[in-house]
Amino acid sequence: MQFKFSNASKHPYEIILVDDKNLKPLNKHISKKEFDYVVKSKSNDQSIISLNRLDSLKIVVVVKQKKSASATDEAIRKMGASVQALLQSHKAKQAYITSTCQSDKASYLFAEGLSLANYQFLKYKSDAKKITHTLTTLLFSKASITANTLQQLSVLYKAISIARDLVNEPLQTLTATELSQAFKTMGKEAGFKVTVLDKAQITQEKMGGILAVNRGSILPPTFSILEYKPKQAQNTKPIVLVGKGIVYDTGGLSLKPTPASMDRMKSDMSGSAVVSATLYAAALLQLPLHIIALVPATENRPGENAYVPGDVITMYSGKTVEVLNTDAEGRLVLADALHWAKRYEPSLVLDFATLTGAAAAAVGDVGIVCMGNAEESTKQALK
Repeated sequence: MQFKFSNASKHPYEIILVDDKNLKPLNKHISKKEFDYVVKSKSNDQSIISLNRLDSLKIVVVVKQKKSASATDEAIRKMGASVQALLQSHKAKQAYITSTCQSDKASYLFAEGLSLANYQFLKYKSDAKKITHTLTTLLFSKASITANTLQQLSVLYKAISIARDLVNEPLQTLTATELSQAFKTMGKEAGFKVTVLDKAQITQEKMGGILAVNRGSILPPTFSILEYKPKQAQNTKPIVLVGKGIVYDTGGLSLKPTPASMDRMKSDMSGSAVVSATLYAAALLQLPLHIIALVPATENRPGENAYVPGDVITMYSGKTVEVLNTDAEGRLVLADALHWAKRYEPSLVLDFATLTGAAAAAVGDVGIVCMGNAEESTKQALK
C-alpha cells in the first residue's frame, strides 16, 4: 500500500470525512441535492454514505464523538475498514481522502483502519492473482494530513504488515533460526543491530528455560537481541521489549486437548513479531529512544527427549522450577529473557506474549490483558 499527496481536482473514488455536528463544509465538495441526501441519511443513523455519480463515487464518512477519545479513534478506524470493503466491491485501485473534521487525526486514523483491512497474506495461495485486493494507493489532500504524519502512516503500515507476515508464516518456513534471520533482514533495512545466540551459546549462558522447552525438537533454539540506539537518544536507560518466540506450540507432552486449540499455534510467536516490528518502525522513524528487544525462540513439541511434567529446571537466573504442565512453556522462555534484560538496567520492560486462552475468555478476542508493576503514570501513558 502506498500513501501519497495528490493535487488533482478529480478522483474516481473520493472519501470525505466530516464531523457529525457540522456538515456545512461538505457544501464545498458535493451538490445541494447530494448534501440534502447526506443530511437525510445521517438522520437515519447512517455514518457511511455513498454518492454515486456517472464517472465517480464519493463516500461521505460522518465522524461521531464517542464517550472517550480512544473510543472515537477506534470508531474511525472501523469505518475505514468498512469503506475498504466498499472500495473493493468497486475494484478501486486508488482512493482519495480529504477531511473537513476538526481533529487533525481523523484522516490518519481512517486511513490506518482502511489500509490494515486491505492487508492480505496470499504467499501460498494458488489463486492469489484472482483474489488479490485491487486497492494499492491512498491519496490525500494536503489540508487533511501533514507530511510527517503521512510518513508515520506509511512506516507503521509497513511494520504492521511485516509483523502480520511473520505471524502468518507456517513452521515449515519459519523455524527459530529463520525467525532470527528475518530479524537480521529487518535490522539491515531499518538500521538496528541484531545479535543472535545459537544453541551452543544459549547452553553456555545456562538459559535452562529455553533449553528445556527445546528438548523435544530436532531444530535448535535461538536467542535474538535487537538494539536500536540512536546518537540522540533521550533515555539514558533503555526500554526493553521482550517477545515470546514459540514458532509452534503443540503443548509438548501436555498436548493441547482439541484440534481447534492447536490449529493456529504457528502464531505463538506473535510477541516476537510485535517487538521486532516495533524496533523496525522506531528505526525508520528515527525516534530518539534507545530500545532493545529480546526474543527467545524455539518450538514446543513432544519428542524423544522432551521435558516432562515433574522435571526440575535450573533457569538462567539460577532459580529452580518444577514443571507441572509442559504447555506453560512461554513462562519458561520468557523468564530467561526477562532475567537477561536486567543486565541493561532498563527504565521500562514490556513483555508481549500469547500466554493463555484464558485472556480471550476474560476480555474477548478484540482486547488484550495487561498487567504489571509499573508506576500508574506509566500505565496510563501506555493506554
